[in-house]
Amino acid sequence: MKRIMTGGLGRLLCATAIAATLGGAARAEEPFDLNALIEAAKKEKPITVYDSTGKIVEMAKNFAAKYGVGAEGAKVKASAQLEMIIREARANNIQGDVSIISDAPAAMAQLIPLGFVESWLPPDMAGNIPPEYQDPLTVVTSANVWAYNSELFDKCPVSNIWELTDPKWKGKVAMQDPLGKASYVDWFNQMASHGDGEVKAAYKALYGKDLETGEKSATAAWVKALAANAPLLTDADAAAAEAVGAPGQKEPFMGLVSSAKFRDNAEKGMKLGLCKELKPWVGWLYPGVGLITKGTNSPNAAKLFIHYVMTAEGIAPQAIDGKMSTNKEVSLPADEPSGIGAVLDDILPYSMATSLDDWDARETWQDFWRVNYKK
Repeated sequence: MKRIMTGGLGRLLCATAIAATLGGAARAEEPFDLNALIEAAKKEKPITVYDSTGKIVEMAKNFAAKYGVGAEGAKVKASAQLEMIIREARANNIQGDVSIISDAPAAMAQLIPLGFVESWLPPDMAGNIPPEYQDPLTVVTSANVWAYNSELFDKCPVSNIWELTDPKWKGKVAMQDPLGKASYVDWFNQMASHGDGEVKAAYKALYGKDLETGEKSATAAWVKALAANAPLLTDADAAAAEAVGAPGQKEPFMGLVSSAKFRDNAEKGMKLGLCKELKPWVGWLYPGVGLITKGTNSPNAAKLFIHYVMTAEGIAPQAIDGKMSTNKEVSLPADEPSGIGAVLDDILPYSMATSLDDWDARETWQDFWRVNYKK
């Protein structure tokens, strides 16, 4: 999908349109009756829910069993969700009723302001959801974290992200290709926007001198150095996790993987370890935005599903993978395998306030990576 809005004017138009689009959304001060919503949902047609994780299939089945409301989950990549929602709306043939989309910038720049979807905040939960996650509603935040092979090392062999740019780790860092995974270039922009001072300080902490660079930011200097250090680029988290955590290795990789991949330690005998003390961050978060398709024939069922996934029961299949509800009353399970719950303060959060800036900057960061990447 090509960008349709760029620069300050685009952000202004988006902000104005979002305000108009969400103006009719339910708010906490309005009366809310969950039982009435359930009864209304039971009278509607079954819904289809899009999400980029296969766990949505289980979540939809659990929802249907709990409420007697038909629901089907469909695993659809974020980029495909974007295209499907737009095409279905233009064809007046709505198939997906709810989307939990991990591409927040695309949602903010295209889906919401152009009227394809709307956000709904469960009024009875508003007090437990931080304001920055309410409009549009962020259902979960998911973590990508730095990992090492725990069979080869007692602890993470790297203590500072700048070490990953040193010759020792040339060709030995596995991660998804930023040219194929938009959230990775969004991460670059989030670092530059909200954590550049920390990146610069990490350089001085490691090398004992101030960073000198001709780039626009310390983040850009780090991204450039990482790209030039020949990282192993993959098309999926599974491949990156395999490179890092496969047992029996002699030449270890470091890697950036989803917290969900740590379940493979038990299921597949992998040896993934979390870099708990890496500076300045152990990893980074990206949001899953919950949206209801305009024109759905089942608006009450769609709202009920949104309400359900904001509960501990509803989000449980994703919580075990380290995906965190924005509902402050919902915590990660004690047996979540990655252990990120203990290091949340050391993970770079995602700021929805600058998601449109991430959208505008995507092509710039992709070009920057393309120019500097070396095999």
